[in-house]
Amino acid sequence: MHADLSLQRRNAWLGEIQPLPMLVVSAAALLVLGVIMISSASMDMAAETVGNSYYYVVRQLIFAALGCLLALVAVNVPVAWWERSGWLLLGIGLLSLFLVLTPLGRTVNGSTRWIPFGLFNVQVSEVAKLCLIAYLAGYVVRRREELLNTWPGFLKPLVVLGLASVLLVIQPDFGATVVLVTAAAGMIFLSGVRLSRFMPLIGTLVVLGAILIVTQPYRLKRVVSYLDPWKDQFDSGYQLTQSLIAFGRGEWAGVGLGNSIQKLFYLPEAHTDFIFAIIAEEFGLLGSLLVLGLFALLVVSGFVIARRAEKADMPFGACFGYGLTLLIGLQAGINMAVSTGLLPTKGLTLPLVSYGGSSLMITCVCIGVLARIEMERLDQEKLAREKTGPRSRGGAVYD
Repeated sequence: MHADLSLQRRNAWLGEIQPLPMLVVSAAALLVLGVIMISSASMDMAAETVGNSYYYVVRQLIFAALGCLLALVAVNVPVAWWERSGWLLLGIGLLSLFLVLTPLGRTVNGSTRWIPFGLFNVQVSEVAKLCLIAYLAGYVVRRREELLNTWPGFLKPLVVLGLASVLLVIQPDFGATVVLVTAAAGMIFLSGVRLSRFMPLIGTLVVLGAILIVTQPYRLKRVVSYLDPWKDQFDSGYQLTQSLIAFGRGEWAGVGLGNSIQKLFYLPEAHTDFIFAIIAEEFGLLGSLLVLGLFALLVVSGFVIARRAEKADMPFGACFGYGLTLLIGLQAGINMAVSTGLLPTKGLTLPLVSYGGSSLMITCVCIGVLARIEMERLDQEKLAREKTGPRSRGGAVYD
């Protein structure tokens, strides 16, 4: 009886959650925080390298404005369009991953991940992740029975993921590969596929991951430096040790906004991959927990939106919502884990916070799509209430 009461209270509490305001507020707070922290982390470096202290800040503000515009566009695109356009999106995703490996691609620090478009470069992996998740969500809905009950149905989407992963590894972009494959697998699992079907896949991925690490010296150095960064703190372990020093300097409340020492050419990529370390240095443990809490709020609201769409008989919206939430949550979690030394170094940005136009704008699109899913569910719920109309009991009309 007590268990039933607890379950009823939990369901009542979940029913009172308003995920749409939570989603928008947490995303907006992270976006504003990102602009502030990029202004702090990049000014000295920008003044030295490009001769303009505000170079990265101004560009990030432009990216943020474009991201908000794209989010508004996504909010006004029906969820059904994403479902109908699955094959088109698959083609765009795979074509972009292929084109970056042609002479159109731009190489930075040994990785060919960008295609130049005028004033900025597009990181194709960000576009591909969104497109592939949309396609796979449509496949899960169209072939649900085949997916749940047969091995061929389960393996078909893995072929698509395998092709995309090969193109990503060639770039190389191991971090994006991990995020895409894990988010897709999580989405398929949440659709109802038995965990036992994933065991061979997990074993295969572990073996392939180990092979990729062992056969590439730079990846092997990252793993070795991750296990003991202080052993070679001026070479392979340099980036991680400088990040840990930033966390140590921050203590409880931080050294104050703009007072970071590590951003002064000590910590590489301070305004991109390791911006969380600068947040920890300037705002301490309290600031780090605030960022962690905002991402937790965003991810929880995304999952609530997807779950409610599932209950409202919106299978594609639910599946797509799960996939998009996993994309954002996994990338944020991996970035923060890398900064704190919990995972080996990977080239992943902190969504909505790190400098970078592609990641920021695609994340804003994801937020817009999640908002659209919830808005369509609310409209559907409102329409159902209007059709039902006021009900009566004992001659008395009530709502």
